[in-house]
Formats: sequence, C-alpha cells, structure tokens
Amino acid sequence: MSDVAKSIVFIIHAPGILEKEVPSGARLSRMLVRGMSFLTGGADPAEVFFNAGDRIGIKVNTLGGKRVSTRPEITLALAGIISPVVSPQNITIWDRSCAELKQCGYRLNPGRGGFRILGTDTQGVGYERELTAHRSIGSLFSSIQNQVTASISLAVLKDHGLAGITAGMKNYFGAIHNPNKYHDDNCNPFIADLFDHGLIKDKHRLTVLDCLRVQYHRGPSYHREWSRKYESVLISKDPVAADFVGWTIIERLRAEKGLPPLREEGREPIYLRTAEKLGLGTANPENISIVEEDG
Repeated sequence: MSDVAKSIVFIIHAPGILEKEVPSGARLSRMLVRGMSFLTGGADPAEVFFNAGDRIGIKVNTLGGKRVSTRPEITLALAGIISPVVSPQNITIWDRSCAELKQCGYRLNPGRGGFRILGTDTQGVGYERELTAHRSIGSLFSSIQNQVTASISLAVLKDHGLAGITAGMKNYFGAIHNPNKYHDDNCNPFIADLFDHGLIKDKHRLTVLDCLRVQYHRGPSYHREWSRKYESVLISKDPVAADFVGWTIIERLRAEKGLPPLREEGREPIYLRTAEKLGLGTANPENISIVEEDG
C-alpha cells in the first residue's frame, strides 16, 4: 500500500512543556495547528474540518480525576483554533458530569456567551428519551451528542484494566447512559459497535489524544508509580489508527519498565480489530504512517 493511501497519525512532542505541570496554552495551540495543518496539507484546518454552520462537540474525558484527564489547556486551545470559523457559542466542550469537569479544572458555562462547557447532567440537558439500538448496543445518548453536527474526541491516553487501553474511541462511552453494560470481553465488540452508530461515526471529524502524561499501567485511575510525562499530542482523522498508535505508545512505556505486553495480561485491545472489520479505520501498522515532530 502506498504512503499516499495510508492513514496518517501525527505526533508532536513538546519537551519540557510540563516543567511547571500547567502547560502553555499558546504552545499547545501551535502544536495543534501544526498537526491539524499537516493532515490538511497546509490548508486552514478549521475550514477543512468544519463549516460555519456546524455545532461542534469536543468530547473530553474527565472520569479519572485531574491527573489522568483531558487538560483544560489543550481543550481551550483546540476550541480557540476552531472559533474563527465556528462561533464560540456553537462549540460545546463536554463530558458526562459537571462535577467531574469542575474537578479537572474546567469552568462550567452552560451558555452565557463564549464556549459552552457542561456535563450531560446539566439541568435541562440529560439523555435522549428514546433508546437507540445498534448491533450490540442499546443505550440512551446524551442529548449533546445528538444535537451536535460535528464531533471531536479529545481523550487522554491511558491503560485500562479491561479494554487494554482507553483512548479516542472508548471516550464515547461517556456519551451514553449505560457504559457499565459494555465492559465484558475486553469491551469487545462494544467500543467498536458504539462508534459505528451514526450519531458518532457520521459526526466524528478528528481524534486528538492528550499524551502529556500517560498512565501506562493500572489504569484508568491514577497511580503515580505507573504514570509518566510523555509531553506529546497525537492527532489523526482515522479513529482506529489513532487508538492503535496510542496502544503502541503504552506498550513501549510498559516494556521500558519491565512490564509484560497487554496480551500476556489478557488485556489486548481487540476492539481495534473489530473496528477495522466494520470499516471504521485501520489497525494494520502497514497501513499507518506515523509522523513525529518536536514543537
């Protein structure tokens, strides 16, 4: 397969960005612009990925607490890149819970001008009333995911005790009311089946993985012993390739500490193969082009 046809995963490293723990929003913005522009061949990324009339949802992951969640600095930097094309009032930064967002440093704003920042549990928001069935999934979707026209998964990369990893695709478990039902058998086929639903697949534009700090073992909760500053951001249009490369990062960090591969622990992220079979992207390393830069 030629390089032109390969799925591109862009990783931009930022040595020293966590020297003071709080990363520079300006530096993160430059990193995101560089990565997104690479994917668009140099064209304005906001204009390529979105239309002026879009209602954009930036789905973050704040489940694990402040040390293992999507950082507000990267989220606001991404929203700022989009806002020249899409009105800030039409950009929603969200997750399932207002309390979890606040705990991770987000300042809630349900709609008083500027970017909307809110949880599904915000009064008047909630989940859709009609159960949606698709393949192995039967769930109520957050009304936020139902109402947006374009979606970005801005997840944090970390180990997961059942799925092997949690990254861009599993981030959408936070868009349904019953993710606890979908953790058997390494979360397979559930992660892939959920992403295959039209409310996600047809709206998803981009995967961005916050890899500034990676929990490479004992995740998804924070354990200092198994957490490492990685000081990088990963970006791809292919959600499966993004997660696959995230998996390789976690495996590399584990190997450096003498930990066994996830397969030996019975935690290989097999949902990636299912996702590839569904045509959601590629999990074949021969069909993935990884581009790395310092920024």
